[in-house]
Amino acid sequence: MAKSGYVITTGGTVSLTAATAKSILGVKSGATTANHGVDLKKIRVSFPGVTASEVPVLIEVCLCTFGANPPGTASSSVTPTQVYGRTASTGFTAAKTWTTEPTAITVVEEFLLTPNGGLLLYDWPLGDTPDSPLGEGFLLRCTAPATASVRAAMWFERA
Repeated sequence: MAKSGYVITTGGTVSLTAATAKSILGVKSGATTANHGVDLKKIRVSFPGVTASEVPVLIEVCLCTFGANPPGTASSSVTPTQVYGRTASTGFTAAKTWTTEPTAITVVEEFLLTPNGGLLLYDWPLGDTPDSPLGEGFLLRCTAPATASVRAAMWFERA
């Protein structure tokens, strides 16, 4: 089946405040119509830290209904870039660095990563990719024990 793929990035570092969960990057499907979901294919997370004693950061991959604060509200909008497939209008909206967390969030995956030059490149195996309900989407959320900076990317398809 032919698909079209998209990517969003933070486009720079996002600052994390100590002990505060922060949604750093997210995508919502069907901004004008709820006729499809988001099939999450890959995530990329990196930290530019240089101190070996830095404490690991909790990274969460979350489903989100965006009942409040959808992409572009209490966040900075980002434009999904199509990286493969046929060009089609999808209605995806995306954003980074929420100042007020969106609702309702359900954690589907979590892990710890050191901010001391920590790097995560994860591609979900074929057939195991999480997909969102119609008109909803995904967030990457970080909670750092101390102030830190992070960069991220999400690769996805229309589901």
